[in-house]
Amino acid sequence: MAFGRSSRSRRPVEPVTLKILVAGGFGVGKTTLVGAVSEIRPLRTEERLTEAGRPVDDLEGVEAKTTTTVAMDFGRITLREDLVLYLFGTPGQDRFWFLWDELAQGALGAVVLADTRRLADCFAAVDYFERREIPFAVAVNCFEGAEVFPEATVRAALDLDPRVPLLMCDARDRASARDVLVAVVEHALAHTDRPREPVST
Repeated sequence: MAFGRSSRSRRPVEPVTLKILVAGGFGVGKTTLVGAVSEIRPLRTEERLTEAGRPVDDLEGVEAKTTTTVAMDFGRITLREDLVLYLFGTPGQDRFWFLWDELAQGALGAVVLADTRRLADCFAAVDYFERREIPFAVAVNCFEGAEVFPEATVRAALDLDPRVPLLMCDARDRASARDVLVAVVEHALAHTDRPREPVST
């Protein structure tokens, strides 16, 4: 009976909620990553690509892509009982960059997804977070058929600070995507003054 009384008296844990951005170039897998890890049905703002957009939408390397995110993707994942992440996937095309400042407000950190076949597409996202001093990690989405480069080669190509985490991932795989998010949170929390418990379980 004592166990029952202690169970009833235990207060529910109020989780800490953190905002994480998922950024990168067009067609790099942002919507896929958010959808892979979200425990709720992700909110997506995808529209079909049209002929009118061809002059401004660079489809080189992603010719099979038929939709694009025009505002954001949104999802949620509980990493621990007391820690919940809200994920905001940014649009990848230059014409939607005006939305980034709104999405970045209040963000703890960010994931920059990269594709080694089109590595230059993530330069702008890396620069964006560096300039605004938002902690971020780079996750190389390992597409089938893409050449695999050593971490040092990718890091040098992106001119990354040695402290920025660089991971290889499969944006379609929940466990792989979750590992990326854990790395981002731990990297971001390392920049705070108060010591915190490690995120990984």
